[in-house]
Formats: sequence, structure tokens, C-alpha cells
Amino acid sequence: MKRGLFLLFFLICFLGYSQSKIKIVDDTSQKPVSNAKVSCNDQVLGYTNAQGVLEFKTICNTISVEADSYKRETATVESSMEVSLIKKNSKTTAIDAVVIEDKSDPRALEILKKVNKLFQENSPKSLGSYSYKSYEKISLDIDEDSISQFQEYFNDLSIFKKKREKDSLNNSTARKIFSKSKLFLWERAQEFLYSKKYGEKINILDNRISGLKQPVYEMIALQQSNRDVVPEQIKQENRGLYRFFLSDTIELDGRKNFVIRFREVNYKNPDRKRKYNGAIYVDTETYGVKKIENFSKNKNDGIITSTWVFYNNKWFLAHEKAKLKMGKMAMDDKDRLNKKDKKSFGTYAFLTSRYFDFESPIEENPKDFKGYTFSVKSLDGHSLEGYRTDPLTDRERNTYKTIDSLGRKYKIDNKAQIVSGLLNGQIRVGSVDFAVDEIVNYNSYEGFRLGLKAKMNENFNPYFSPDYYFAYGVKDREWKFGMGLDMKTTLEKNSFFRFEFYDDVTASGEFYRRLWNFKMRMMNFGNNLNNDKYFHFKGASLSYLNDVTNGLTLALAVRRNIEEAQFDYQFRDKGSSFKNFNTLFTLKYSPNSTNIMTPQGKSLIDQKYPELYFNYEQSYRMLGGDFNYSRFDALFVHNFKTPLGTTGFRLYGGMVFGEAPIWKNFTMNGLASPGKDFNFNLTSFLGFATLEGGKYYNDKFVAYYFTHKLPWYFKSFGHNVSSFDFVLRGTVGNMKHPEYHQFRFKPLNHLYQEVGLEWNNFLSSYFNLGLFYRVGYYTTPNFKQNFAIQFKLKFLEF
Repeated sequence: MKRGLFLLFFLICFLGYSQSKIKIVDDTSQKPVSNAKVSCNDQVLGYTNAQGVLEFKTICNTISVEADSYKRETATVESSMEVSLIKKNSKTTAIDAVVIEDKSDPRALEILKKVNKLFQENSPKSLGSYSYKSYEKISLDIDEDSISQFQEYFNDLSIFKKKREKDSLNNSTARKIFSKSKLFLWERAQEFLYSKKYGEKINILDNRISGLKQPVYEMIALQQSNRDVVPEQIKQENRGLYRFFLSDTIELDGRKNFVIRFREVNYKNPDRKRKYNGAIYVDTETYGVKKIENFSKNKNDGIITSTWVFYNNKWFLAHEKAKLKMGKMAMDDKDRLNKKDKKSFGTYAFLTSRYFDFESPIEENPKDFKGYTFSVKSLDGHSLEGYRTDPLTDRERNTYKTIDSLGRKYKIDNKAQIVSGLLNGQIRVGSVDFAVDEIVNYNSYEGFRLGLKAKMNENFNPYFSPDYYFAYGVKDREWKFGMGLDMKTTLEKNSFFRFEFYDDVTASGEFYRRLWNFKMRMMNFGNNLNNDKYFHFKGASLSYLNDVTNGLTLALAVRRNIEEAQFDYQFRDKGSSFKNFNTLFTLKYSPNSTNIMTPQGKSLIDQKYPELYFNYEQSYRMLGGDFNYSRFDALFVHNFKTPLGTTGFRLYGGMVFGEAPIWKNFTMNGLASPGKDFNFNLTSFLGFATLEGGKYYNDKFVAYYFTHKLPWYFKSFGHNVSSFDFVLRGTVGNMKHPEYHQFRFKPLNHLYQEVGLEWNNFLSSYFNLGLFYRVGYYTTPNFKQNFAIQFKLKFLEF
């Protein structure tokens, strides 16, 4: 599922010669299929009886299942299995004969083209307002048909009664849990409100996660895969990943639907090329999606189904159901005497989501949409009974009892909070949060910068949060430190005063990164690898930050610093050290991003574009200040989709009015090093791969970063889908009075450009590989100076 399932499981796989039991059923009626042939490598293992059941022994990992009038299926061997078969019909049989040509049916592609064209019109968000509720349940368990056999086998294992318990969660513990309960269970009820005037509001009505007393807010705010988004199988850019075939027209809920079957393109052998991964049901009148079924390569290893309902002439997601195979649970033990008697049971992740109480239009009360996108009403699970579409089974009720007790014993809450903190760049230990991005850094001036930043969290005090950091530069051999105090004015949103002291160094000409999120800061990590023009700053500041709305944040700071260049530099023959009294106003506008308020503060759930960042710094000749300049910088980020692919861009620039030292001007974010024969660097949010670092400075500039994802997706090997991005970066500016700054640098007063190609998920890894080349005015005859290679972690995205 999109964005993954946060599931807890312990799986150990064993292969061996074992007794297995299989049940074959009809996919539609769920009735037994008799006389179905089960084989392995063309060797017949047997035929199912009248109940559709066969017991057999094999050393194979996978088996084939065939029956008259049904499509052939494969399945992974387990001790107990159920395989469903899909019936053949004349139309799909005819399609099977031509699928080997590896072409999509033009009729199917034309229908999907209309689905994409009319998707926004069919979406509920084309209405003026609406509301509905949902109930979701996620669990990790053995397949239902294997539970009784698992319990029977588990009870015969006397080894478990004699084995000493270890103070850790291990495979034996997981087996004990599966004998009477699921390994994981999560329930959630939500309310969705939408108004064209006020936007979307999602209320988490109640939530319960087995083993956790404290919720993981980033987890409970996860959204479903196909709610209000174009399904992956239908997106224009994914057409290269599938082959589509119009197979039938059927009636569902009184409305006619096209049936478009699809399969992945990476099936190599001809027989597999006739196997489908699923089907898309499209309403013939509105071209809205009624249903999508998506199978794994081995159909019985997993299936995801999404179903929509036609309400108020729009298509609302009504039901999602998923069963995904996660691995095997082995039932042998190293101490057993009969080591050939091995059994294994498949473990699966199960998801069911139901949406109900649709209403449109609704009364639009501004108070109902106040605050962040997500708000939490309750988190103790006491009201879930009122939203459950089916009562909990005995096994599910036992899950809460069993896993909750394990959660207390093994302190799963603490571990979950650590994972939650990492999403925001923190490591949580009790009442203290440690910043991940402060532990190790590298730049040309300090070399390796080793540091530790600790901040007291809400467990210490919900309103007051002191913090302290220190760092040591291996190259400059200097200690740096800072301390501060946050004082919240409310717990309903981010609104706090901050007072801090500091004694540190930073790169000259930096673009302000205040209010950037952790991902953006990580992407900018390599910005100063080849810039050694640093300055020292020591002083204090008082600031106030307030989230005016879900999408608008304002911050104001008053600062008084002593600043000094740490390189050979003088400003207008006045030396290299100055006093600076200034104010800094910062604005961030991100109207489409989704956020949730947690006890730790606002947490970003989904960063959506456009976004605007703006800074205005004003220096004063008062309280000892030596300057009177104005400095502005702004960054605008956006991306959008077209039939030709996804285009993203960053437009940014800055300007300084008045006299200011070089570090208050703008370096041009060069990442390359003139002293190296080969330019290799990490990606930077605002950097240029081929531009020399620390060489150019301007008092005004504009820059752009365009990237276009080509609508061609492919698989080299492995599971990750690869694609290519075309990249164009450019910048130009000038320096009005370069003679004021007495050190060696150049204004960048002509257009600097570089073009590049990024291979996303390079060789199916989680890295993007970029190749860049300098073009235009600054091109040199030296190929190595013009060429650069960049690496980027995939999770950093655009």
C-alpha cells in the first residue's frame, strides 16, 4: 500500500520436506473446486477431492494449480493454503491468445484516457462541500484457514513448555502469540469534512494500536492509498508498467461497467505473460472508477481491492480491502528430534477500510475547519465500538490483551516514540530529544563537525522547553555552543517565544533555511562541502513564532551579534569584525500541506506544493550596531503534472540594499571543487553540481531549478520502479560594489547554467544517480570542469 503499513512482525523462513494441505475454491462463489490438478515442475502431486482439498508432500517452493474452465494459478508452498481460481470466459480467453504480443488494447487505453480526463470532475472535491466517516482495521495474522492447524500443531510442541523464556521478542514469542491472537491490530475511526471555501478537515474520532499506550501521531494520520487520488494503475505516467486489455462489460450495483484487465510488463516467460495482475471496472456513463482489483504475481500471495460508490453524481471511495503476504512462520525447533517434520504457515497483513454516512452538501461552519488539517478527538479506543462495521472476533480481542501486556514488558512505547522522532529528525530518550542532523556534519572549514543537541520535550514540561547544543570542528579545533528556551503560549498550535544565546560559525552568504523541514535540510547537507569562507557569530536573540493557519507560519526575531570573518577579509578597510543589531521576519506559506498537532508540536504529515518561503532582515545602527542594510530572500517551490510527465521547479533569489559585509551577501551555492580532477557531490536543495564552491558572491541574484520526470517507468531488476528526470539549473546576478570586499572572489554576472539527467532508483536501489554538464557562458575547454556526478537518497524526493 502507498506509504507502507507500520506493522510489527517477527518472521523466520525455513525450507524443507513437509506435509501440506491445500484447498482450492472458486474466486467468485468461494465454493470448492474438485478434481483440480496440483503439480510441481510438471510432476503431478495429486487432485483435489469433492471438498476441494488435497494433502501432499513436496520439496518445491511453489506449485501450479489447474482445473477445467479456470485459469492456471501458482502458489507458495505452506503447511496450509487456500488458492482461489478465476473462471475463464470467451473474451478473456481470446485476449490470452494475443497478450504475448506485449501490447495494450487500444480500446482499453482510450477508456483509461477518458478516466484520467474526467477524474477531477468525478471526484468528490468537485462538490461544494461534503462529509463522511471511516473505520479502518489493520492486522498481522496467519491466514484464517491455517489457524486451527497452527493451534493444533503448536499444542503438540512440548518443547515450548520446557523452553526458558528470554527477555526479548523472538520467533518463539511470535509463535506463542499466533496460537491465540493476532500479532498486531490497529483500529481507527475518522471524520472527513470538505468545503471549497475552507478546505479539508480530518478529525481522528478514535484510535487504538495494540501494544502502544501513547499513539504515534504520524502513523495514525496516514491516509489510504486511493482516497481522493488517482489510483496508481490508472496514472498516465504508469502506462509503461502495465499492459491493459478490454475484456468484458458487466453490471455492478445497477450500472454498466467496462472491465479492463491488466498485467505487469516484467513477466519474462511467455506463459506468465498471459497472467493478469488485476482488473479495473470503469462506469460506462461517467467514466468514473467503480472498482480496482490488484493481485500479486502469485495471486494468492496478496490482493488489494478498492471499491467506489456513486453518490450525488460523484464517486466516493466506499471500501478498501487488502491481504498481503509478509513471510512464513516456521513451526520447527532446533531441539526437536524429528527435524524432517517441519511445518510453516504464511503470515499476512490484512487491511479493511469502510466509508459511510456520506452527506453533501453540508453546513459550512468556519469553526469546524479551524486549526491544522488533522485534529484528534480521542485516542483511547473507548468509542470505537460505535464505528465498527463488524464486531471484533475473540482472536482480535485477545490481541489487545496479549500485545498490550507485551508492550508494557518490552517498552514498545519507547521504541515507537524513537521511530516517530526520527521522522522529524530527532532521537527521543525519555524527556530529551536529540537532533539527528547535529551529530555528524562535514564542511570545508570545520572538516568533520561532531556535535550533540538536546532539547527537553513535553514529558519535562508541556509549556517550557530548554535546549542546549555543543559542537567541535576537527579541522579548526574550536568548540561551539548554544542554549535556548521555548515558551509556548498555547497547546493547540505552534505559538511560542524563544530566547537563546550562541557562539558558533557558519558559511558566508547562506540562503536562510528557517522553517525548512527536516527533509529539506537533509537535502541541503552537501551545500558547503567546498565552501571554506566561514564567519564567527556570537550573541543573543529573542523571537516569536506563530502558526496563523494550517498553511501560514510567521516568525519574528530580534538579534544582537558580534560577527567576524574566519578568512582573509576586510570590509572597506574597517577590518573583519563587526557588531550587528538586526531584526529578521520569516514567512512560510504552504496552503496544501497536511499537518497534525501533537504534544511535541506541529508535525508535517504530507508536504504538498506550492510553497513559499520569505525572509526580510533589517540591520540598525543602534545598540552598538555597525550596519544599516536591508536583506531579502525568497524561495518558491511547486510541481504539477501534465500528459508529458511531472514538472517541478524552484524559483529563488535575494537582494541586499545598503552596505553589508560579504557574509550578508549571497554565495551562489557551488558544490564543485577546483582542486579535484573529478566532480562528485551530494545533491543540494539549492546547489549547482558543476559550480565552484566559495568562488562567486553577489548582492542580488535570481536562480531556477527545473526538473521534469519523463513519463517512462521501467524495472531494471529488483522491486523498485525506475524513471528518468531531466534537470535544468541556472542563476545570474551581480555585485554593485565588489571593491568594498577585500578578498578574492568574483561576481557571477552572466547566466550560469547546467543540464542533467537523473536516474531515479538507480539499478533498483534507493539512490538517484545524476549526471550534469555545464553549458553556456561559463563553459570551459576542460571536460572535467564542466562535468559532475551527484548522488541523492530517494526519500528526499523532489
